[in-house]
Amino acid sequence: MVVLYGIVALVVAFALAAAVIGREARRLDASPPNPTFDIDEAVAWIAEQLPFEVSAVLSHDDVRRIIDWNLEFFRLKGVSGNGHAAAAEGPVVVGGAETVDYVLARADAVGVDYTATQVHAVLDAQMSYLEAIGAIGPEVDPGDAS
Repeated sequence: MVVLYGIVALVVAFALAAAVIGREARRLDASPPNPTFDIDEAVAWIAEQLPFEVSAVLSHDDVRRIIDWNLEFFRLKGVSGNGHAAAAEGPVVVGGAETVDYVLARADAVGVDYTATQVHAVLDAQMSYLEAIGAIGPEVDPGDAS
């Protein structure tokens, strides 16, 4: 009789576990995964996308440095964050020329010589990478935002 109760308890525990796992699988399947920005993956992907005349001059370290400065600029403008700071009110708009100027100024400050064409190429490829991983997308209509 004890064996029968043990088997029944095991079957009930298995059924509960299967129900919980099934419910969670459906919940996770219904929502898209959060995009994750991996700097090493980004550098490799971006370096592969660069035009030959730019990739022939810039190393992976150069690409990483430009990306780091761009992300630094984004943080200064309130475009990106880790969720612990207050969110900016309203949309934050950052222009390409403004970003390139910031990166070139940072490069000049540390004595690195990049051209605007090189920085534009890296930043354009970075935006393509962010779109590819789903971190950015088309502009949302304010009426559709929830």
